[in-house]
Amino acid sequence: MSFDLRTAFRGLAAAAIVALGFAGPAQAQDVNPLQLAVESPLGDVVLGAAKAPVTIIEYASMTCPHCAAFHNDVFGQLQAAYIDTGKVRFIIREFPLEAWAAAAFSLARCAEAATPGVYYTLIGDFFENQSVWTASVDAFVAFVQPYGFTPESFYACIEDETILAGIEWSYDRGVELGVNATPTFFINGRRQIGGISFEDLSRIIDGLLP
Repeated sequence: MSFDLRTAFRGLAAAAIVALGFAGPAQAQDVNPLQLAVESPLGDVVLGAAKAPVTIIEYASMTCPHCAAFHNDVFGQLQAAYIDTGKVRFIIREFPLEAWAAAAFSLARCAEAATPGVYYTLIGDFFENQSVWTASVDAFVAFVQPYGFTPESFYACIEDETILAGIEWSYDRGVELGVNATPTFFINGRRQIGGISFEDLSRIIDGLLP
């Protein structure tokens, strides 16, 4: 997999973005948690207690509307009820469906490197405002300025070969694990594809708690 971000952004500077996303029915095929524990070269950004009995790994794309719906409508409840109470350890893994999503993940990684703890805040803002930052490159640059980015640091970040290689690794690893739609969740290895309500997610989690 390869994203030519420079070409993508320079060529689409005046264009709107069509958000991509796919959702399908839940599948029974699960993955060994030991396989899921392998992190990308960039490492995982983790929310929740290290010893939480339930680990949720979400493969997401920043331009996926189904991913945005989960984070806008469900994630806050999940965090309050399970992550902040030490029951769930939550991880997003990058699975960008196109160059704009890869760039957003790159910027979240750069922001986290500069200000530890800001990764999920920026991810949440991206999901909540998908139609804003995907409107144009200028809108994208302006959107991340409150996180300390200038136009120069914006391009430096999305063109960072180390970060891009790590995101590509995460995507390729997801494909190896059978990810072919976003969002795809692995809940202690149990696969769940597509959007999920808090009530359904809660039932799965409660069934895994000691």
